[in-house]
Amino acid sequence: MEAETLALAQEMDFSLWGLYARATIIVKMVMWILVIASFWAWSIIIQKILLYRKARADAAAFDRRFWSGEPLDELFDEIGPDPSGRSERIFAAGMMEWRRSHRNDGGLIAGATARIDRSMDVAITKESEELQSGLQILATIGSTTPFIGLFGTVWGIMNAFIEIAEQQNTSLAVVAPGIAEALLATGLGLLAAIPAVIFYNKLSSDSDRIVSNYEAFADEFATILSRQLDS
Repeated sequence: MEAETLALAQEMDFSLWGLYARATIIVKMVMWILVIASFWAWSIIIQKILLYRKARADAAAFDRRFWSGEPLDELFDEIGPDPSGRSERIFAAGMMEWRRSHRNDGGLIAGATARIDRSMDVAITKESEELQSGLQILATIGSTTPFIGLFGTVWGIMNAFIEIAEQQNTSLAVVAPGIAEALLATGLGLLAAIPAVIFYNKLSSDSDRIVSNYEAFADEFATILSRQLDS
């Protein structure tokens, strides 16, 4: 009997596809959920990496133009009220409020500095929301997929013990296939969770640095406009 069981175990396919094919429908559904979650996480990761790289490049290019000594009014006329760059949109928000704060006689409406600050703060908030959109999905994938995988493992192990009871055989050759396919769910859960957690932390830090640079630029720009108001 033991020789027959060992021979049967040796004939089993322990590849990933073989383990998936032998799994129950519940465990297969869990595996599909985890695979989809993993692809979803990687799509967000790649999209954010490209987005942040472009945001940093655009900010560096605009900073060079802003500090080149070109008059601010001319710079604003060149980029327009609705530019494509994020730093440019913050600059445009401040400049539009600056121009709206001038009366027909050339004087300034009271409270111009506060309104300019608020306009740029609103623009920064909008940019921050766009930069950070999707990061919460990464956090959710990173925190939930290990438990989804654990559920698949528990379900698979339960069915493995049921099979042991039905066959009245506790040899390793009988136990191993069921345990292996159950643990595959845990492995897929970790495969989805680990990159999601790592890149969530990295991308959150990158987003915070980019937004901090926007805030620093807005403060410097407000200081320049304040000097002009005082003069």
